[in-house]
Amino acid sequence: MDKLAIVVPCYNEEEVLKLASEALRGVLEDLVRKEKIAPDSFVMFVNDGSRDRTWELIEEEHAAHPSRISGVKLAGNVGHQFALTAGLLTAKDMSDVVISIDADLQDDVNVIEEMVDKFHAGNDIVYGVRKERKTDTLFKRTTAQAFYKIMGIMGVKTVYNHADFRLMSKRAVEEFSKYKETNLFLRGMMPLIGYRTDCVYYDRKERAAGESKYPLKKMLALAFNGISSFSVKPISLILGVGMLIIFVSALALIYALISYFTGHVVPGWTSLILSIWFLGGLQLLAVGLVGQYIGKIYIEVKQRPRYNIEKVIAAEETGDEENRKGRDELEEGCV
Repeated sequence: MDKLAIVVPCYNEEEVLKLASEALRGVLEDLVRKEKIAPDSFVMFVNDGSRDRTWELIEEEHAAHPSRISGVKLAGNVGHQFALTAGLLTAKDMSDVVISIDADLQDDVNVIEEMVDKFHAGNDIVYGVRKERKTDTLFKRTTAQAFYKIMGIMGVKTVYNHADFRLMSKRAVEEFSKYKETNLFLRGMMPLIGYRTDCVYYDRKERAAGESKYPLKKMLALAFNGISSFSVKPISLILGVGMLIIFVSALALIYALISYFTGHVVPGWTSLILSIWFLGGLQLLAVGLVGQYIGKIYIEVKQRPRYNIEKVIAAEETGDEENRKGRDELEEGCV
């Protein structure tokens, strides 16, 4: 049987961590009982530089359930995508198949069994996809739909309504480990791997506890990073807009000459100022966008480490746990 690792990135998740641990352990126990995964399958919590008691709670959960709970402590906060990558690449060497899921329990853990079944059917990547977005606000639903449409226009392959809830086989994670870029957008990178894929569909729940760690600012940053990391079309669009403005300017010049020779000259201070402001703003936008791409190149060429793992707590093998309990009982008997 295949050994399953469930990777859970965590940032300030003390309010929900024990709930997530209980829910995911229950899923593992059920799958082991049904003989769909190996008995030594485990959950790996990745602490992304949390400022609360998240890491202490991970250690407590490991102490209480040493064969089911493991932990990775990053030296600092590096962001969700890097933390998830750290967990995937660490779990790769300890398991045969990996599932990534957020700690807030908004993704339905009950479809994990269906993911495993699809993996056994020959799929290397299984995406968790939301059925609908009725629970989202109108603004979030509209912006999310616009994001996926823009990504499609830009030529970036993504799975609609899929976040980072997915199953990956060992060879899929190994292939992903070859992608060394610093500007990570995992939703766009997974389709590039090219292995056989499938989807499971579920209804997204409300957050179990605590507050969302993805406010509007981070969501917009992730969206821009996804577009700029996979497509140069924004620069092509600027070129197109520039050519259009030149064409319109030529028409305006012809109109001005005709007005001058026919004696219908109208003072154009307002239109002149507006034109200057418009063209100035467009130039600043163009320079800023090109600067973003240059900045990404600058970051990539330095090839700095994407994260630093401070500590890893590995889940104990079943036999190790039994031996440990036996030693504890022996020690208690000798007291």
